[in-house]
Parts: sequence; structure tokens; C-alpha cells
Amino acid sequence: MTRRIIQTDNAPAPVGPYNQAVVASGQLVFVAGQIPLDAETGQLISSDDVVAQTHQCMANLKAILVAAGATLEDVVKTTIFLKDMSDFGAMNGAYATYFSDQSAPARACIEVARLPKDVRVEIECMAVIS
Repeated sequence: MTRRIIQTDNAPAPVGPYNQAVVASGQLVFVAGQIPLDAETGQLISSDDVVAQTHQCMANLKAILVAAGATLEDVVKTTIFLKDMSDFGAMNGAYATYFSDQSAPARACIEVARLPKDVRVEIECMAVIS
């Protein structure tokens, strides 16, 4: 995969672990939104802890990407759905541990009225693999 980070002073700088845009070539992988379910038990992870839930969502995304022949380094876009935007700081801190500033994907974060199983966070991604 070829990957080029787009960064311009003519648009607002990112306010978190993401980039303004990523140009990539290769095969596209679209990973469905992941909620914090443990694959082994089928149970939700910590219903009130958005940090734990974010880590589980990322673990689920990572497992699916590996099955597709990709890694988190191949992710070019994520969308995060939060039940409550007041969880943004905690979620953002957990999310930041998965991507470096130089290679972080583009990202959107949206507050929604409700998520499946009343979780606090759901994350989907798009990746490009060679």
C-alpha cells in the first residue's frame, strides 16, 4: 500500500490522534462498526467504562483487520460513535494508544442518541492493503 498523509495550514489542525486526510492505494477493507463485545464470551465489556469499551472495540477491529490481511497501520479512516460526547476525552486517550501522530487515519466522531446494546462507544474503520 502507498500512503500519503495530507496536512495543510489552510484547514484547521487536528485536535486529536488523527490526520486531515490520507491518500492511499490498494485494496479497500471496510470494517463494520464494532461494539465492546468480548469475542470469547459474547459479553459486553464494562458497561460504564468508555476507556475499557474503546480498548475492546479496537481489539475487535484489529482482529478483523488481521483476518483480512491488514493491520491498524493500514487504516485510513475511522468513525467513532459516542453515546455521550462528554466521554470524548477519555475515549480519545484510549484511542490515541493505537495510532502514532504521523500515521493516524482520518477520523470523525459523532454523538448519537443510542447504540446497540446501549454501549457507550462503537468504532468502524476503512483500511487499504496492497
